[in-house]
Amino acid sequence: MKKLTIGLFIDTYFPMIDGVVMVVDNYAKRLTKHADVIVFAPGLKGFNDKELPYKVVRCKSIKIPFLDYNLPTPKLDKHFLKEVESYNLDLVHIHSPFTIGKIGINYAKKHNIPLIATMHSQFKQDFYRATNSKILSKKMTDIIMKSFEACDECWTMNEAISKVYTDDYGYTKTPRIISNATDMIKTDKKEAFNYINKKYNIAEDTKVFLFVGRINKLKNVFFIVDSLKLLKELKPNFNFKMIFVGSGQDEEALKKYINEQNMNDEIIMAGRVENRDELAKYYRRSDLFLFPSLYDVNSLVQIEAASQETPTLFLKDAVTASGIADNVNGFFSDYSKESYAARILEIMNDEKLYNKVSKNAYKDVYVSWDDAVLNAFKIYEKMVKEKEELNRHD
Repeated sequence: MKKLTIGLFIDTYFPMIDGVVMVVDNYAKRLTKHADVIVFAPGLKGFNDKELPYKVVRCKSIKIPFLDYNLPTPKLDKHFLKEVESYNLDLVHIHSPFTIGKIGINYAKKHNIPLIATMHSQFKQDFYRATNSKILSKKMTDIIMKSFEACDECWTMNEAISKVYTDDYGYTKTPRIISNATDMIKTDKKEAFNYINKKYNIAEDTKVFLFVGRINKLKNVFFIVDSLKLLKELKPNFNFKMIFVGSGQDEEALKKYINEQNMNDEIIMAGRVENRDELAKYYRRSDLFLFPSLYDVNSLVQIEAASQETPTLFLKDAVTASGIADNVNGFFSDYSKESYAARILEIMNDEKLYNKVSKNAYKDVYVSWDDAVLNAFKIYEKMVKEKEELNRHD
């Protein structure tokens, strides 16, 4: 079979960093071993695409006030549209259903090649936060579902989010389950402890809790502060530090809230940590990854934590925790600050259970991108071959 040319279409990209950006970057890096890869993305200042081992084609975009993201405007960028058409793509894989994603859909339909979409987000929650209207949120969700219905296949990360799309969003097919993964490998524990303890003046026996991701209300970051404040009140002699790694639209509001709650001594706002080896040290030093998000689909950060034998405390019924078993390879809590605080104490006081779950998180949750992308590429090859055979018979 000839070497494939694959187009990955995404509506945000570096220097912006979020889970979807990291997924596409990891796909593109590893697909270059098997295929020619082009990422079609919005133009943003502050990043040199030549540092990447694959081709990136950028389109014009405009800044949207009060949002983390720029709005790509590919239809107003004739040079971008011309360059898209200059490539002889064998398969299109869109990672967002908006303006650039629609360019990918149109290309695939025009050239009669396989079209895949990955459903990365709970879009209705995004729309509701932006509009505060259930009616508008549903209408906007219905619009993007037309993009997903146009695809040959849609992929998502677990059974729970698959049910959200079929039962709530009205998707009429069955998504293929393709798990997320990580590029992290386990780092040295002693080295991680020494680095983080020295950087933040943390005592060796202090318990460390961690959050990594966009600092956004949707991630329930304020709930973490509330739970830890209660923990502090319940057990004033329990020594702990909470580290938030990341940036986002609610970063300043979170800093202000931490100050208002008198939690500055316990909580560290570390900002963005872009070096992957350094980030691995944060995970390795942490005793527990706190991730009470009801928004995420299958977050990369919980897999990154597992790569360092750091288990995650989720909320019950969280979509992102699909496949996690309580007290086996992760932990669950009811959705209240009282329950979350009590669960943290319970976990930290049961060393035998904690060690078992830590080992199982590494064994069960940790998946390498090399394995995940090779699996995806085999699906690509099969779909291209099947489409070519169909085209020959038409």
